Amino acid sequence: VDLLSDSHVFTDSGGEECRGRKVMREGWRAYLALIPDYTIHVQQTLSQGDAVVLLGSASGTYAPDGRMSPDSRWEAPAAWRAAVRDGLIAEWQVYVDLEPLRQVMHSQPQVT
Repeated sequence: VDLLSDSHVFTDSGGEECRGRKVMREGWRAYLALIPDYTIHVQQTLSQGDAVVLLGSASGTYAPDGRMSPDSRWEAPAAWRAAVRDGLIAEWQVYVDLEPLRQVMHSQPQVT
């Protein structure tokens, strides 16, 4: 989060935007509580000016109850676009097929 600009904009694969460092810190805390081993696998990096595109996949284990079960592991093709300004990440956009994660989530008992 320290690498994000104060006016950082995160856009998820559904087009929803989150703005600001504080919002992102809370968002990542919540996401990593559900998927504690979330990993980005970068196979190719492209850059031009202040824009960077990363191509690869994302993976993790859906663990809303804190238990890391192999049955809850998912992986999906993904791409990320970043805009860097003054050495900080001003924009981060993710493009990922969320269907593998949805399938894992729907196969797990609901946590209340």
